[in-house]
Amino acid sequence: MPQPDPTWDERLLGHLLPWRRELVGLLLFVAAVITLLALLNLTRTELLTSWTRLLRQVAGWGVYPICLMVAGLGLYLILARFEGLIHISIGQVIGLELALVTALALVHLLFGQGLAGALLGRGGGVIGWALSEPLTSFLGPFLTGLLILAVTLFSLALILRVKWSDVIRWLNRASLRLQLWSNELEVDIAQREAYLHSRSSEPSEPPPAATIVLGEADLEPEPAGDQLVIIEDSAAGTAPKLHRRNPSLPPITVLEEGGVQALAPEEIDLKKQIIEQTLLDFGLPATVTEVRRGPAVTQFGVTPGYIERPGPDGAPKQYKVRVNQIAGLRQDLALALAVPRLRIEAPVPGRGIVGVEVPNAETSVVRLRPIIESESFYRLNSPLAVGLGRDVAGAPVATDLGRLPHLLIAGTTGSGKSVCLNALITCLALNNTPEQLRMVMIDPKKVELIRFNGMPHLLGRVEVEPERVVGVLRWLTSEMDRRYELFAAAGAKQLQDYNRRLAAGRRGRSAQSAAGPRSLPYFAVFIDELADLMATFPGDVESTLCRLAQMARATGIHLVVATQRPSTDVITGLIKANFPARASFAVASGTDSRVILDAVGAEHLMGKGDMLYLPPDASAPLRVQGSFVGDREIEAVVSHWQAVTPPPVSDTEAKPATEQTSETSSSQEAPWERLIVRQAFVSDRDEMLEEAIALAKKSDKISTSLIQRRLRIGYPRAARLMEALYEMGLVEDPKEGGRTRRTYVGEDDDPLDDLLT
Repeated sequence: MPQPDPTWDERLLGHLLPWRRELVGLLLFVAAVITLLALLNLTRTELLTSWTRLLRQVAGWGVYPICLMVAGLGLYLILARFEGLIHISIGQVIGLELALVTALALVHLLFGQGLAGALLGRGGGVIGWALSEPLTSFLGPFLTGLLILAVTLFSLALILRVKWSDVIRWLNRASLRLQLWSNELEVDIAQREAYLHSRSSEPSEPPPAATIVLGEADLEPEPAGDQLVIIEDSAAGTAPKLHRRNPSLPPITVLEEGGVQALAPEEIDLKKQIIEQTLLDFGLPATVTEVRRGPAVTQFGVTPGYIERPGPDGAPKQYKVRVNQIAGLRQDLALALAVPRLRIEAPVPGRGIVGVEVPNAETSVVRLRPIIESESFYRLNSPLAVGLGRDVAGAPVATDLGRLPHLLIAGTTGSGKSVCLNALITCLALNNTPEQLRMVMIDPKKVELIRFNGMPHLLGRVEVEPERVVGVLRWLTSEMDRRYELFAAAGAKQLQDYNRRLAAGRRGRSAQSAAGPRSLPYFAVFIDELADLMATFPGDVESTLCRLAQMARATGIHLVVATQRPSTDVITGLIKANFPARASFAVASGTDSRVILDAVGAEHLMGKGDMLYLPPDASAPLRVQGSFVGDREIEAVVSHWQAVTPPPVSDTEAKPATEQTSETSSSQEAPWERLIVRQAFVSDRDEMLEEAIALAKKSDKISTSLIQRRLRIGYPRAARLMEALYEMGLVEDPKEGGRTRRTYVGEDDDPLDDLLT
């Protein structure tokens, strides 16, 4: 039986029904706006006057926020269809209602004048009177006010989504800042008294302003779970702050403290006079306007003066002293100051001075701990942050290895390269767990990096044989390719993005399905002597190293390469192009300095940690005294990780599928072991054996002539490859006349891997 056609009202109802929420919101908004206009006497009718009088009696002065809330509710219903545009939680709605009710009670308590005032529309109206009068008669005005204040604060917390844990954290921070401020005030008073005392004893020579550094002994915090580290920024002059460390990390106290020795004012004045007088003797008036004291050198900032010469018209005219004239007197200044080496930075980048860097009579040892505790280090906020040392002003210098993204170090024997590598490795191991960072170390000298053997961050052991280095680098390239495949499958561009997506996926899954792929760690690769590797395997090392430097940054693999011979046959143009960050210790000549830094200056360094650091985003190198880490500190860090980390199973997540070993393998077995064995197996027979195996995979039958044609080799070599395939069991028995043989290998098989297993 056919259904009758719907009437016009049924059709209209069908069209309006999906928009019922928006229609209700529109009615509420219009009603709230009309009521607000009537309350403000902007529109008047008899009905509106009665309506507003009733509202005033019920809510008093709260009728205005009620109208605004109703209008807001109407807008929310209208815009609710647009997801994500406006989001209000139930807790916020409850908080708004509590805030309105308590406000009505508080206003009536202050200005309501009882029930008569409420009926006249004063204070909080009848609602405010009904809430405040019983409470006042039972608790009294004071306790009633406290109760209303507490409910108001609770409602504000609901509106602002403030949790109780946030309040506790804020109170802890406030108490900590108060404690730091009180300690700093006591130290400041003591310093001021000492300054006034010294000023009264020597009025002509006020001492230079000292920097107050609050150490752990000043505050003696008692951490609960996390480690607390006091960080300071003496250059900014701000108060020290506390930084929380992961409790599984080694405590910062395993590193030794250090400081910079003060330079006597008499020595400063003497060197200033010598510099100014020497320049004046050569007809170059200049004034030392700035002194920056570092751990190893002191930089005297020289401001060039003016020379009076006859102008074009014969009248005397003032000419500025040229910068290169001052730089040309480097040897004369070194002779006058009686120092073995002197460097002139002309001009100092970003400063209107010429820097004359004079070695100190006593060199201060730069320890790693003050660098890590500095504000500049924690401002990096990166797991790959490393402390390099202190600049010529004594300020800490830290950098992010992930932003470099690779570092090339050069310097003669004994200049401090290996000490710098030890400091970088110790800094990374001090601030990262083995799950966050893995390290690969190559040390052909066999004496520098072997002390890190046994540390859980280290993959395998420190490689000391040059014959194995090519296999290590090839494994790193295969690991890089594997990570790029994982990134492509996950739609990620780099390691941080991939791990973030992985963590979000684990949170979105249930507890039963949470077990999935693990987050990928960073890789830091340290090579102590590149020259020895380039002399042994120049082609393989250069090609794999350049490929890693070109592409490995996004996968979280970063290289730190050191060499003592920065010549063009070791640091080739291709290697330099892919290592934008360089650090040069003392070198033998200006030619070596140009090779590593593209500028002279490294030949004037003093050695023992004195280096020129060139970041990728800087136009001129920065002179830094490298940080020093002793054997005891390294042993303490390694011992801590060996004590807190259980013997791990083989890290299959950090290996390509072709290199994974069983879960029962030893933790000391390097993931590239099988690749090296495979490489040795192939090299003993023929370098084209793997290509012959690949050809056998693609063909059902194979012959010596087919290998000869496809691989473009001679008949004897092709026959030897065929014999190797037969010995491996990949082809059938030989036939007369060199006819084709049937193959026993499939496209998905890896006969070399099966044979080596």
